[in-house]
Amino acid sequence: MQVTEVYNTYWRFAAERQAIYFRRLAGAGGPWTDDPILQRHRFTNCYRATDRVSQFLISEVQYGAHRSDAPDEVFFRTMLFKLFNRIQTWQTLEAVLGPLSWQSADPDAICEVLDRFIARGDRVYSAAYIMPSPAFGHSRKHRNHVALLWQMMADSLPASLRATRSLQEAYELLLARPGLGPFLAFQFAIDLNYSTLLPYDEADFVVAGPGALDGISKCFADVGGRTAEEVIHWVCDRQEVEFADRGIVFPGLFGRRLQPIDCQNLFCEISKYARVAHPDVAGKSGRTRIKQIFAEHSLPLPSPCFPPRWGLVVPTGLGGSVASPMLL
Repeated sequence: MQVTEVYNTYWRFAAERQAIYFRRLAGAGGPWTDDPILQRHRFTNCYRATDRVSQFLISEVQYGAHRSDAPDEVFFRTMLFKLFNRIQTWQTLEAVLGPLSWQSADPDAICEVLDRFIARGDRVYSAAYIMPSPAFGHSRKHRNHVALLWQMMADSLPASLRATRSLQEAYELLLARPGLGPFLAFQFAIDLNYSTLLPYDEADFVVAGPGALDGISKCFADVGGRTAEEVIHWVCDRQEVEFADRGIVFPGLFGRRLQPIDCQNLFCEISKYARVAHPDVAGKSGRTRIKQIFAEHSLPLPSPCFPPRWGLVVPTGLGGSVASPMLL
C-alpha cells in the first residue's frame, strides 16, 4: 500500500469533521472550525447515521411514535422514505395522509400528493443521490418509484430480507430490483439495517460508491492489488493506529468506532476536500471544484438517536428538536 499526502489529510479531516459535529451538538455558535475549506463547503458527518436525514429516518420513521416492528411495516416505511430521501417529502405525505402504514397505504393517493408537491415548485427528491427511474411505464419518476415499492411488497421482499443470513445477502436481494444499482442497493441495505428488520453488524460488508473510488485513488498511489472494498476494510481496521500515529485523539461516536460504511463515506468526502486542499492530486472523476457551499441550517441538530442494539449511551441535553412538518 503506497499512500499519498491525501491519506494523511484523510485522518485529519475525519477528526476535525467529527469535532465540528460535537461542537454543533453541544450548541456552540459557529464557526465551528478554523479550517477555511470546512467553513466554506458542505461535507457530511463522519458517521453516516448522524447525518440529519439518517437521524430523521431512525428517530421518526423507524422508531418514532408510529413505530411497528412488523417486517412489512418497517420495510414499507423505510423504503417509502428512502426512495425520496427528503424529510419535507415525508412530512408532507404524513400531514396530508396521516401516519403512513402499509395496512392503509394507497399508491394513488401518495402519487397525487407528490404531484401537487411538484406542481407548486417543490423538490420531491433529495440531491444526495442520483435516483434512476425504474421502468414501470409511468411518465413521472416518482410514480415509477411508488410502483417499484408496491412491486417489492407484492413479492414479499420484507419476508425475504428477514430470512437472509448476512448483510451481503440482503444487499443482493435489493440489487436484483429494477433501478437499484450497487451503490443504491448498499445504501438501502444499511438503512434497513438500522431498523428491527435486519440484525447485522455494519463491519460485515461494504460496497464502494463512485465518490469513494475517487477518494481512494487520491489517497493511494498503489493499493497492492486490493479491491476498493478491501482497502476500506484495511483502513477501518487500522483507524486507532492511524489516529495515534498522528497524535490525534478521535472521539468516536459515544464509544462506537468508525465502521466500513463510515470509512467509505469519508473517502467520498476526502475526494471533494482534496480538490481544494490538494489540487495537484488528480483523481478518477476529473472534478476540480466543490459545488456545495455550506449554509447553516435554521434548526438545531436533532437530539441523537441510534439503533437500540448499538447500545450507545448518549448524554442528555445534546441537540435540539426534529424539524416541524411542512404542509401543503
